[in-house]
Amino acid sequence: MEELLFGIGISAVAGALATVSGAAEDTESDIGSQGDPNSQVQLAPQMGYIHRIYSKAISGEPPAYGLWCALGAGLAWALMAINYNPVLAIVLGSAIAVFVQGVYATTAYLGRTASLAKFEQPVYIDLIKSVTTVTMAHAFVAIFTCVSMCFLMVNALGHPFPLPLLGLVWGIALGAAGSATGNPFYGKERQYQTQAFGAGVPISASGNIVRYAEAGQRSSLDNGWFTSKMGGPASGVCFGLIVFLELWRTIFFEEFAAGWGAVIAGIVLILIFMIIDRFVETWARKTYGPYTEEKSEEASS
Repeated sequence: MEELLFGIGISAVAGALATVSGAAEDTESDIGSQGDPNSQVQLAPQMGYIHRIYSKAISGEPPAYGLWCALGAGLAWALMAINYNPVLAIVLGSAIAVFVQGVYATTAYLGRTASLAKFEQPVYIDLIKSVTTVTMAHAFVAIFTCVSMCFLMVNALGHPFPLPLLGLVWGIALGAAGSATGNPFYGKERQYQTQAFGAGVPISASGNIVRYAEAGQRSSLDNGWFTSKMGGPASGVCFGLIVFLELWRTIFFEEFAAGWGAVIAGIVLILIFMIIDRFVETWARKTYGPYTEEKSEEASS
């Protein structure tokens, strides 16, 4: 009974760390415009829309965070092997991984923007100075909490995978959660605020992202503030639930049917969430219906 309660407690702590990690990851990604909506950021200058959005999409979020979390976990594992304090080792490993992230972010922004020189898209030095450090700060929070979560799995729950491998696996999952949950919010509700809700983006509006904020031109820091209100927390809840339910089903049902109990529990959870998703989708379609343009008073009369 004590082992069961201990396992549930560790699962809760790991889920809390994952929640913070997911929120920080999505906010970092949207500040740097690394997710799927970045295609419109890259397209905008080609369509004549010059902007001040920081574009560091050197890869998708899952492989990027797989690299950074595996690097942070690997360095922490190596430092602990030479008797470093675990907390200090995780901090140092995450810090070094963040410097690699900063190098990738800088070279990606310079490279992608330089490729748009013939479309008169300038490189903004103030963006490099201000935005790069902000993305690094959020990336540190995401990497540190993810590596700490993996450390708990190995040392408290006895996970058979080594720390660097767990960092790679959960780093990919972290990037996938932020990409699937937070990116649509950033792309649809931020880049295309001028489009009517539910209208979609017509071909004629491709690249015509919102480039002006409440005062002056919009910057990537504005996108970070916006993401922290909804997209970031939603991504955090998504990743936190993934981690907690994964550990919960393993702790409760691993002893049944030679481990197949945990597998069956996982399948049941997936089916439950599929039913909930389908219910929400059908409810939204029946409640709001398809998008229709509002008719003018002249047309109605």
